[in-house]
Amino acid sequence: MPIKVKPLSDVVAKWVDVTPGRVSYYEKEASVAGDDWEKGASAASAAFKAAISAANIEAMFKGGIKKAGASKYNRKVKDVGVARFGPGVTAAAPDFESGVSPMLDEIARTTLPARAPRGSEANYARVRAIGVALNKKRLALRAAGV
Repeated sequence: MPIKVKPLSDVVAKWVDVTPGRVSYYEKEASVAGDDWEKGASAASAAFKAAISAANIEAMFKGGIKKAGASKYNRKVKDVGVARFGPGVTAAAPDFESGVSPMLDEIARTTLPARAPRGSEANYARVRAIGVALNKKRLALRAAGV
């Protein structure tokens, strides 16, 4: 005997009607779940590596993009992203500061080669010096778990 399910339109309507009212549960539970998230995510590192190393990962990635499509992306930016953008930036200010600070410090410590005349290929050495220094810093921070 098949399982009787409610019509899709009823399920969607209930989800849209009920779920937004559960924001207090989200705030209470999600805001203190960081330790569990960190432990679980760290424990899953091998599974993550296996997943991104799967033979068909590129096809699956492209398939997910195609399934969602540009229209969903555009709709979500308009319907959700725009309203969240400003408050998200404000909320992220301490994270931005702690993330960019070591990079700005590294740039300040980097000695650039002398500037050559405009258009000289020697000027690319200046860009390379910054790129190498920032990449070394990024790798050191990752290795330190920062």
